[in-house]
Amino acid sequence: MSARYSGLLPAGALLEAGISRRGIQQLCREGALTNIRRGVYVAAERWRSANASERYRLLVRATVLAAERSPVLSHQSAAVLHGLPIIGSWPATVHTSTPDAGGGSSTRATTGHRGSRPDAVETIDGCQVTSLARTLVDVAASSSLLVGVTMLDHALRVEQERAERESEREQGQGRHWGGALRTGAPALTKNDLYQELATVNPRTGRRQAEKAIAFANPLSANPGETLSRVRIFQLGFEVPELQVWFPNILGGNAYADFWWRRVRKIGEFDGFLKYGAGPVRGGRDPGSVVWHEKQREDALRARVSSFDRWGWDLALSPSRFRTFLTERGVPCA
Repeated sequence: MSARYSGLLPAGALLEAGISRRGIQQLCREGALTNIRRGVYVAAERWRSANASERYRLLVRATVLAAERSPVLSHQSAAVLHGLPIIGSWPATVHTSTPDAGGGSSTRATTGHRGSRPDAVETIDGCQVTSLARTLVDVAASSSLLVGVTMLDHALRVEQERAERESEREQGQGRHWGGALRTGAPALTKNDLYQELATVNPRTGRRQAEKAIAFANPLSANPGETLSRVRIFQLGFEVPELQVWFPNILGGNAYADFWWRRVRKIGEFDGFLKYGAGPVRGGRDPGSVVWHEKQREDALRARVSSFDRWGWDLALSPSRFRTFLTERGVPCA
């Protein structure tokens, strides 16, 4: 049943399976089920093992499942279904688009947003959501610069990679029509986002959204790099170049996360995935990854004036990160 509803367990389906309401309550007391929205449950073990994004995604889908009329999800609720990351907390309510309402409406479970009617609505996991471009504009106009840019960076990078993969597949298959390469949808660009912003024309947050779109960069490889870049900008330091390559490093080319050309300084964000389990390691053991990274760093240090690393704890603290950047000689803007 959980597989049929992609992790959710509606009360109606449990009752049809022969479990009484008292039996459902008993399963909740015994810790086998977790009630995440009225009339919708999830296996408690799945809920306990889920991270914050997975839990919010389940909550959003449960709210749609329990609704009398299927809403159009917007803002962060659409973002989590589009697979966009967030730095900070997901909201406690589910956000919906209510263009016909006289104003924004909220209940204990939902937050409605009045605005222009979405031009395009997509379906993800059985839920209606605003398009990727509309979602990004809505979030950028209503959230902090950090939240908006984190999602924008990720979306622009993933869209660029998707378009490149599709183009490579088409070239490999050799399918041409009228002498032109047949490809999928073009990658989302900043121009698309500016056009969407002009169409939406939000009552508040337009300049905020423009600032986030202008600052966004698909070269940010992960949310940690976006966090670092936004903090560097907000703290008044010179914004570095991203993913600058250095030739002939260990028999190939090496890319530096951040490069301050004027002072010949490299900066790198160290996330856990670089050394822990996961696809970033490419199947290598952590010791091999650390050793290779040490060799790479030594080779890069020989080419530049200085090289520094930092991680989540430091970048999340504006005061500590300011002290760190000042002591390491990062130039002011």
